Amino acid sequence: MKKLFLIIGAPGSGKTTDASMIAANDDKFAHYSTGDLLRAEVASGSELGKLIDSFISKGNLVPLEVVVNTIISAIRSSDKNYILIDGYPRSEEQMRELDRVLASQSEVKLDGVIEVDVSEEVARNRVLGRARGADDNNEVFNNRMKVYLDPIKEIRAFYNDKKILHMINGERTIETIVADMKNLIENLIKG
Repeated sequence: MKKLFLIIGAPGSGKTTDASMIAANDDKFAHYSTGDLLRAEVASGSELGKLIDSFISKGNLVPLEVVVNTIISAIRSSDKNYILIDGYPRSEEQMRELDRVLASQSEVKLDGVIEVDVSEEVARNRVLGRARGADDNNEVFNNRMKVYLDPIKEIRAFYNDKKILHMINGERTIETIVADMKNLIENLIKG
């Protein structure tokens, strides 16, 4: 059975970097960023990519079925047993749909949801400082932050009730954050 760990956090929290560093330094982990998976589809120039881009370019959420299918496909095609996915869920609907899909199968178990916690100020400075693409400007950041904040209480409560929510302070050095996250995940794997 594959063990799934969701890494969530505000835009600019470092969740993608943290998860990718864990996977890069330990080959038992596969890491997928929903953002990267979706951006790759956009870059392919496909019709699906154009549809995705029409949402991403405005900082809006991509339709549920597109995101869930993308994630499930990535998990199933992975040759690793420990999967890190960051940037998901970003809405109550995404959370509930993933929960429904996971409950309907026995191949993948959600073992932990890790939130990389940063202040809005830190998130803003990081995002606007990196300016990765057209989606990294102040107006889009504000929308992305709102999209993140609106459902976060419900997402936290849902996973907290399942006793799988864990918080990590994302305002420390990258090395410290990654080490803490890796230790947490290793402990969750051991049970």
